[in-house]
Amino acid sequence: LPYIAIAMGSFVMLVLIALIVFAVPIKGSAWVLGLATLLYVSATTGFGQLISSFTRTQVAAVFATAILSIIPAVNFSGLMVPVASLSGGGRMIGMSLPPAWYQPVSVGVFTKGLGAAELWPNLLALGGFFLLFLVVAQLALRKQEA
Repeated sequence: LPYIAIAMGSFVMLVLIALIVFAVPIKGSAWVLGLATLLYVSATTGFGQLISSFTRTQVAAVFATAILSIIPAVNFSGLMVPVASLSGGGRMIGMSLPPAWYQPVSVGVFTKGLGAAELWPNLLALGGFFLLFLVVAQLALRKQEA
């Protein structure tokens, strides 16, 4: 929960910087962007819990998280290359990561004026990632305790 609060605080600061310093208007629903961010941060926190359930030390968890999330997220989420232009396996990897579902929300709300009606599949996917990671992490922890 503290990570989620810190991440949401960072989100608010970054949005304020975009609005005030760079004069980038939010054309779509700020509430949808906030909800998507909360779901994304929750999903990534769940992924961190999942990784932590398989590692013995904090250092191992940090390295595993970097290798398993940051590198694929940058390469396959649409940050560098649009997910739609990725082929077969690359597209599957991209769509199996929360950033690929969050990035269109961020771009859509800021630049295209999109709202919940257009972005509900992304919101649903982000919520699904959160639940999936949380459930699998719980199951993995129970197995270790037994």
